[in-house]
Amino acid sequence: MHKTMIEIGNFFFKFRNKLFPVIVIALFAIASPTHTILGSEDNATTKDIIAIIIALSGLAIRGWVIGYAYIKRGGMNKKVYAENLVTEGIFGICRNPLYVGNVLIYIGVFLLHGDPLVATLGIIVFLFIYQCIILAEEAYLADKFGVGYQHYCADVPRWALRLNLLKASTEGMSFDTRKAIMKDYSTIATTLVMLALTLLYKQATASATLKTETFIPFAVFITVIICCALAIRVWKKKSSTQKA
Repeated sequence: MHKTMIEIGNFFFKFRNKLFPVIVIALFAIASPTHTILGSEDNATTKDIIAIIIALSGLAIRGWVIGYAYIKRGGMNKKVYAENLVTEGIFGICRNPLYVGNVLIYIGVFLLHGDPLVATLGIIVFLFIYQCIILAEEAYLADKFGVGYQHYCADVPRWALRLNLLKASTEGMSFDTRKAIMKDYSTIATTLVMLALTLLYKQATASATLKTETFIPFAVFITVIICCALAIRVWKKKSSTQKA
């Protein structure tokens, strides 16, 4: 089973950018979003607010991680890869803090949808996928870094954030807000767009017709986010070209 999960992890690591949106859409298609909880729209609104907070907290954790010590999770040639073993910053209190952030984002998105079956399946599916990806990374890191990685695993938990280790892990380091944004702008934009589209989907299924005054704010918000992300991407490419 462990070997199979590693193979699944390598597969999703390679194709996650293409498959994850498809999985979300497929799960959303199972049932329409819920608009009441126990017959109350107020309860549903409270749940939606909590869901958005959870998703944004996932983004905040990612920013927290990257602002202290960035680790490239894109791998090399779409395969798991690491030049060195990063153990400082937030990686000193959790071995996979970026994935913790990602899971929280997906939990928030599926809770925002609200249908019990969709939310349950979505959370289980993405927890399983990320566990497989983590196992694939662990197999690679254990093979490359040997005893050093074994000691790191013994000291730092896989999923939990051991905040009591934060001071020691970030001692002498400063948080770089600009780096946190510039390195993670695509995830920030994707998350905000997913949340906006989910809310729009909920609005569209709440009544027979989607009113223009409801649609326009979402369209403007999504357009602004996409334009900002594209502007950052162009600026980064231009900067790298000039440095070269």
